[in-house]
Amino acid sequence: GTTMNEQDVGGFSGWSSTAPIMVQELCKVFQDEGRGKLVAVSNVTFECRAGEIFGLLGTNGAGKTTTLRMLSTLLKPTSGSAQIMGHSVATNAQDVRKSIGYLSTTTALYPRLSCRETLDFFARINGYPENKIESRVNHLVDRFGLTEYADARIERLSTGMKQKVAIARTVAHDPAVVILDEPTNGLDILNVLDFHKLMRELQEAGKTVLFSTHTMSEAEKLCDRIAVIHRGKILACGTLDELREQSSQRYLEDIFVWILDQHGEDPGAELEIM
Repeated sequence: GTTMNEQDVGGFSGWSSTAPIMVQELCKVFQDEGRGKLVAVSNVTFECRAGEIFGLLGTNGAGKTTTLRMLSTLLKPTSGSAQIMGHSVATNAQDVRKSIGYLSTTTALYPRLSCRETLDFFARINGYPENKIESRVNHLVDRFGLTEYADARIERLSTGMKQKVAIARTVAHDPAVVILDEPTNGLDILNVLDFHKLMRELQEAGKTVLFSTHTMSEAEKLCDRIAVIHRGKILACGTLDELREQSSQRYLEDIFVWILDQHGEDPGAELEIM
């Protein structure tokens, strides 16, 4: 059973209730046989506005993936609530899935399908209009630089190309909200820069983009607002300028260390700065 009741779902008092992503007091507790209760995400609250690139910044194991999995309906929250495009992740998973494109670190592609078949398949199962699928797929193949590989099987592509197909697949049905978990993991620098360009394009197209990263420079460069998550809790949230003001630090890695320090956390052991 879930501890979430109906009044929670609508309970975004004082918030711009039209925000595409609204997360309130979201918690996830896992039962671990050896260690008992494991609190992966604790009372996480934030919202992402339309046309905003919002970054969830934290070290490995900070709760980023668990949070994004709850938002994408793969994982049921222990308590709290979240809405995407007005749909509750707990009570209306179907509509949430139609509204989002979700890329996880474990997103698998079908090795025997070609790029083109992959994109066609994902546009189709996510309800993209039948008569527009072909032109949509052509557009994606072109946009992601997949033309010469369009009919090659996925299993024959390089890691970087596979990641491009995975990202194209995520936006195949032209969703309003795009949720990306560590999207640049394993990409070389040119692919990373190309990906950053894509993020801007999604934003210009009015999409709401929520992505997680542990790469300071990436968050610094891309995000309109950043939420710092550590041990399952959000310790700070704001624009880079707001965070600079609060911390009197200029660079995000220094801001990050300052924020952890304010909360009595020792960042030294866990910080991965790139």
